[in-house]
Amino acid sequence: MTDRSEVECWLTDMDGVLVHENHPVPGAAELLEQWRDQDKPYLVLTNNSIFTPRDLSARLRASGLIVPEDRIWTSALATADFLAAQIPGGSAFVIGEAGLTTALHEAGFVMTETAPDYVVVGETRNYSFEAITKAIRLIGDGSRFIVTNPDATGPSAEGPLPATGAVAALISKATGKEPYVVGKPNPMMFRSAMNKIGAHSENTGMIGDRMDTDVVAGIEAGLHTILVLTGISDEAEIQKYPFRPAEVLNSVADLLDPEPVESDV
Repeated sequence: MTDRSEVECWLTDMDGVLVHENHPVPGAAELLEQWRDQDKPYLVLTNNSIFTPRDLSARLRASGLIVPEDRIWTSALATADFLAAQIPGGSAFVIGEAGLTTALHEAGFVMTETAPDYVVVGETRNYSFEAITKAIRLIGDGSRFIVTNPDATGPSAEGPLPATGAVAALISKATGKEPYVVGKPNPMMFRSAMNKIGAHSENTGMIGDRMDTDVVAGIEAGLHTILVLTGISDEAEIQKYPFRPAEVLNSVADLLDPEPVESDV
């Protein structure tokens, strides 16, 4: 599929696409309203596993964007969905925040430090040496190693923060085991999102601001990919990669339907 007119369902990244530093991107509120008015199935995606969909819905509402919590799909939800399919009613030792633990609980998982099926590492602002040590020992004893997303750093007002991928690298170095990463750029996150809204790759579009996660995963999932320039990417960034999105747009405002012209007749 190369024609946007064939898109019936939408997946969109959140930060850099709909919001930028907690401010709505011009056109984002109108695009969400357009999707609602046209009854288009859509999901807002984020690799951040700290917050629950309810938290993120409230955060977006404070920015002026109306996104119900059932329209939000996080790497935590994708991870819980994947693990529940692998070992229904399984167990996990978790390094992460409420977004991850809540998703796993709701998927029927038990949190334990005793021979868990999985060690799951997600985003947190409270990494502890004790918890990382426990994770290393459990993986050494045979627990499977899962990571919600590969991002090595995250943003803050003071500068970059070490994120999930950085802590996962520490654990990998100590155990000699590489994790399975569920979030972007793994196209599995898009496939699980499409399953949630009953979408198919042939008629689904993905809007993102990163070539190395949104666009490559969208291409691998067979989606119509759109890169917007309101996040971290510019034309120079696009040229660094051997693949290209189907479209490059200035912002999501370019996806708004044109206003009907009133006739004088």
